[in-house]
This record gives sequence, structure tokens and C-alpha cells, in this order.
Amino acid sequence: MIVAYSRPIAMKIHKRILELRPEWTEKVKVVMTSGNKDPEEWADIIGGKAYKKELAKKFKDENDTMKIAIVVDMWLTGFDVPSLATMYVYKPMKDHNLMQAIARVNRVFPEKAGGLIVDYVGIAAALKDAMKRYTKRDQSNYGNNDIKDRAYSEFKERLEICRDLLHGYDYSNFQHGSPAERARLIKGAVNHMIAPDKAIDCKDFIKNASLLRQAVTLCRSLLIGEERFEVGFMESVRTLIVRLQRPGKVTKREINQRIAALIEQSVTSDGVVNLFDEQSEFSLFDEKFMEEVRKMKEKNLAVKLLEDLIRGRVRTLTRSNLVTGELFSNRFSETLNRYINGLLSNEEVIQELLKMAQEMMKAEQQGNDLGLTNEEKAFYDALTRPQAVKDFYSNEQLVELTKELTDMLRKNRTIDWNRRESERANMRRLVKRLLKKYNYPPEEAENAMNIVLKQCEQWAENQDM
Repeated sequence: MIVAYSRPIAMKIHKRILELRPEWTEKVKVVMTSGNKDPEEWADIIGGKAYKKELAKKFKDENDTMKIAIVVDMWLTGFDVPSLATMYVYKPMKDHNLMQAIARVNRVFPEKAGGLIVDYVGIAAALKDAMKRYTKRDQSNYGNNDIKDRAYSEFKERLEICRDLLHGYDYSNFQHGSPAERARLIKGAVNHMIAPDKAIDCKDFIKNASLLRQAVTLCRSLLIGEERFEVGFMESVRTLIVRLQRPGKVTKREINQRIAALIEQSVTSDGVVNLFDEQSEFSLFDEKFMEEVRKMKEKNLAVKLLEDLIRGRVRTLTRSNLVTGELFSNRFSETLNRYINGLLSNEEVIQELLKMAQEMMKAEQQGNDLGLTNEEKAFYDALTRPQAVKDFYSNEQLVELTKELTDMLRKNRTIDWNRRESERANMRRLVKRLLKKYNYPPEEAENAMNIVLKQCEQWAENQDM
């Protein structure tokens, strides 16, 4: 939030920001009252009462594109935005008006260390005067408000904890290393932290590196050169570990850009820091990426990439295909358990996971080879789960049965059929009749019918009917 001295100055600040960042039209907004004598060009920017209500709703949503509000008098009292963390003050204020204004940034919010007030007009004296009006009890509760004594000491404590958690890994060359060396050190630190025997340390590192980042937001100007480099390093390692937890939602380019931005915030970089080759993305179906994983020196990191990619793929597969999803889920869990218990080395588990990825590709390709849609392939797998069934039919017959079954289920599904016992009973009769029509082995029919109906329920929960 930017608190401007006057309405004309608020408009000038808005204009200047957009001159510097033209793409920020949705990111920065002006919130103030309108007047009859306002220039015409102000109207679209200020808007009416309904527009201001919409802006209030957007600003309170931390996921919205609006991140900066330029205000004069509005929103300085009684406007609660827990995620608001920084206020730039260009306007003299005093007494209760000042206390209420700066209180906009003191709300508790996840990963928010505290509110930061950036003072451009010298409100410190007015703040001290306002503080004197507090009772002794309030002053005692407020505690020491000196940033150097509080935020900087918190920063030093968290930095020391992060150093201890990285004990045994040498990153001393990060400050003076080349961009390539810095990238190597970041990946090496991640590789060090995500080893199977350091699971607890890794969680502690993420937590304390996050607290370190929060402390830095309140005392960045007090940091010396070496500390700035170390902050950039710790935050880069934390960010990469966290991002690797959800590789399906992030690309290599996004990781590289994020890490580069973090380092640039802390130090003056003399080159581009790329942790990954941007020519291919994190994908189980990209042969170039798979080859890159095989050659990675950071084996723990390679295992983590494959583990998270396969876990995400198995989760997606299970939602659409119960039989195949369950098959790979069990195999995946067994492989990871053997790795965690030390029965598989890094190299061995990488080979196992790569092999599993290739077999998942083949399983998904099989549907295309048979001329089946994803829906039909799910029912095909349900019908052929008993391996002996394939001895009774040719592939053509199984495909014919699958297509007729899928079409019949699609036509007879009604809204909430899976929650109505009568409808479920009717579906069972239809499936049973069809299996009998194709002379499905009687000893396997009941089991096949149950799997088909479970798959149909899964189908209903994950797709629009």
C-alpha cells in the first residue's frame, strides 16, 4: 500500500509506475474519492463506488493480480487485509490516525514475519509521540521495537540454524563463483538435503530458511555483503526444494527465472544462473529429459525429480484408470520403500523409476494401439485384470466387448446413479447381462463386474457426465 500526500500526487505516482512497468495495469490501482472538478482522464482510473468495492475484494484476495494500492485517505482505517505486508508512507500523519494507518500491515498471515513501514516523510517522531500515549501495559506488550535488536538478531539465529543443517556441504565459493559454479552449488545443496536419511533435516531447513527470508524483509539494509550472498544461496536452495515437490506445475524455465531473481535481489550477478537446461521440460514422456536424469551427478536430486513426476502421474492415472493406477501405485510404493530402507542404491532406484516411467508410457500407448479412448481403456483393463481372460478371447473380441460396455454404461448413467441403490442394481444387471452375452468366464464374472462398477463410479466422480 502506497499512502500519497494528496489526490494529484496519487495520480502522479500511478502514472510514473505504469511508465516504468506498462504491463502492471492490473497490478497497481488507485483507491480514492472522486470530485466534480477532477480531470476527465481520472474518471476511468478512480471509478465509482461499485468499482472501489470490487478493488477491495481483489486486494483482499492474495491470489488476485492486484498487488499494489495507492491511497490517500481511504483504506487507512477499518480496512483489514491480512496479507498486506508493506506500506510506503508519503503523507504526514500523527496520533490515532497514524497508529490506525500503520496497523493495516500488522495482521497475522502465513509466512509473514511482520509489517514493514517505509517512511519517506519522517513519521518516526510522530510514531514515538503516539506510542507515549499508550498505557505502560501496552508498551510492555509491544516490547522492543528496534529493528536491529529484534529482526536482525532473528536473522542471525535463523542463518546459523540453516548453516548447521547444511553441515558437511561446502558452499563457501558461492560468493566468488561463476554463474555456472553458483548453479552447481545450489543443485549440490539440494542434493545434499533431500537424501533419504535427511528427511527431518530437510523439513527443518525449509522451515528455518522460510523464517530467515521473513526476517530479511525487515532488516535487509543492515546486512553486510557476505550475508547477502548467503541469504541468496539459502533462499535459492529452499525455493528449489519446494518447487521440486510439484514439478508438474512448474517448468525448468520458471525455476531458472525464479532462482535468478532471488540471487539478483541479494547480490549483483555478473551472469545468468541456469540450474537446468531449458531445452526440455520436466516430463516422463520426454526422452531428452530422461537422458538428462540418467547423467545427473546429483543422484538424490535425480531420484527426487523422478519420484515426484511418477507420483503425480500415478495419482492422475488412478483417477482415470483404477486397475492400471493401482498396479503402478503398488509398484511405486514398493520401490520407494526398498530405497528408503537402503535396499536400493541411488543408481538402482533411478533405473527402477526410469523403467517404470517407460512402462507407464507403454500402458498409455496401448489404448491408442487398440483404438480405445482413455475411458474405454480403463474398462478394457478392468475386464482383462484376470490374465486368464485373455486366453478366452482375441484382442478384437475384447475391444468389441469393451466398446459395447462403455457405450452401454454411458447411455444408462443417470444423475447420482452411484448414490441410488436401485440405479446401482440396474447397472449391475446390465453389466452382468453383457458379460453373459460374450460368454465371459463365470468364475471371473463377479469380480469383473465389481471392478467395472468401481471404475464407472470413478468415472462419474472425475468427469462431467
